[in-house]
Amino acid sequence: MNILHYDDLLSAARQQPQPQRLLFVFAQVELPDDASADERARFEAGEGGALAPRLCVAKAPEDGTSFAALCDEADGMDTQWSLVVSAALGGQRGQPPSEQAVDQALEQLVGRVQAGALDGLLVFDRRGEALSLSA
Repeated sequence: MNILHYDDLLSAARQQPQPQRLLFVFAQVELPDDASADERARFEAGEGGALAPRLCVAKAPEDGTSFAALCDEADGMDTQWSLVVSAALGGQRGQPPSEQAVDQALEQLVGRVQAGALDGLLVFDRRGEALSLSA
């Protein structure tokens, strides 16, 4: 399935044979303190920068949370985010992942966002549309 919007992610997660938890890291694009002059120029032109995680949450796809509701919830905690990095965690034997597994996966996802290791992850803008980020 080609995921072009958050709604596509919900649909794909609901079609999986095992219960899923969707993991979200809300991040802000920032210019690192040690950025070079070239990096600063690119950043000012709307390119480059580093991702700084602001908050994270896990949701069950069956909760049916719309992207607008997800954003409203995030904005209630921190409005300084510009994109959402997402992954899914599948359960086993018909059971959803444990809270411990979800917490561990969220921690790993935050680490990947901090490191800029986004391969295999979905990134959405504030409209819920999938983005393609390059290094």
